[in-house]
Amino acid sequence: MWMAAALALTAAAQGQDRRARTVPIKPGEECPPGTTLVRVGQCQAPEWPTPSIVDYRPKSTLVVEEHPVPRAKFPVVDIHSHTGPTPETIDRLIHEMDALNIRVLNNLSGGYGPDLKQRVDYIRGTKYANRFTVFANGLDAFRDVEPGYGRKAAAQLEQDVRNGAIGVKIFKPTGMDTLKKDGTRLKINDPELAPIWETAARLNIPVIIHTAEPQEFFNQPDMHNERWLELALFPDRRQYLNPNTVTFEQLLAERNEMFRRHPKTRFIVAHFGWQANNLGQAGKFLDQFPNVVLDLAAILYDLGRQPRSAHTFFVKYQDRVLFGKDTYAPTEFPYYWRVFETTDEYFDYYRDYHAFWNLYGMGLPDAVLRKVYYQNALRVTPGLPQTGWP
Repeated sequence: MWMAAALALTAAAQGQDRRARTVPIKPGEECPPGTTLVRVGQCQAPEWPTPSIVDYRPKSTLVVEEHPVPRAKFPVVDIHSHTGPTPETIDRLIHEMDALNIRVLNNLSGGYGPDLKQRVDYIRGTKYANRFTVFANGLDAFRDVEPGYGRKAAAQLEQDVRNGAIGVKIFKPTGMDTLKKDGTRLKINDPELAPIWETAARLNIPVIIHTAEPQEFFNQPDMHNERWLELALFPDRRQYLNPNTVTFEQLLAERNEMFRRHPKTRFIVAHFGWQANNLGQAGKFLDQFPNVVLDLAAILYDLGRQPRSAHTFFVKYQDRVLFGKDTYAPTEFPYYWRVFETTDEYFDYYRDYHAFWNLYGMGLPDAVLRKVYYQNALRVTPGLPQTGWP
């Protein structure tokens, strides 16, 4: 009898404690901070201290088939890298690239002038000259633009192409943070830059352009912001504090106006134009600008959380997507191969601060894989090695 009474008292105490931690809410209201919805109209605080967003790493009990893909099914052009060979690294890079089936690594951080020429000359002097390529970066990183800059920058680009650059890369500060000589923000559609885009068209080279940042970087890092942890880790990504008070929508509108003015220039829009989270919008964008293609650098977390929609998009726009990774990290490439090549379910992503969700495979057809991995890059970037492909 005493045991039953003790258990009843314990249950009663637990019930009182639970009721004390319960908060009622009305339809449409959100649970207060520190509580979560447990029943319709009822939010409850945990009994124990909660782990931080950094420390909580639940292990899934889901058992599903796994098909890791350490090597891409077809040769790959990584059109969006920032790694180039040096005498100390070239043999290691080739070994890693061969294991991953990366045929060409394209360094977007080529610089300009003598620095670019030195990089290209080194590559051409090795036995791996067909494995590495370089893009130029524009005269003086677009700093202090004033009347006459565009003409000088176009002349520099022409010289850089003669020295071996196969394209030009525009980094994200241009249009967002970079100031002109008069102290105003340099807009990417500034007419002063037009000679650069016109020269790229005449030289038959692509322009790869990084405009803006993920949309959530322009929003306050509250508890609804899915990039909260990334913003908490990296102060330079907090675009909501940008002193230029430029918005995500404004940056994309200025970029798109530039595309309209230069229909003969081929543009590679880096990072899917930060529209991989809205594939309907991305499709309308591609329909509007036939001179534009997308690279998929650093947006795998968005594709892998919507595998059916992403599969449909890639099949429809199979001629408009180029593979790119951004950060060169051999251990991370297989996540891309697995998302693209398998229909695996619910597997880990490699950086928690990018995504709090797991990935699913898109199961792309071989014909689409070939285009994404290398065929589209060869078409858009004629300076890539054009022979020796399957």
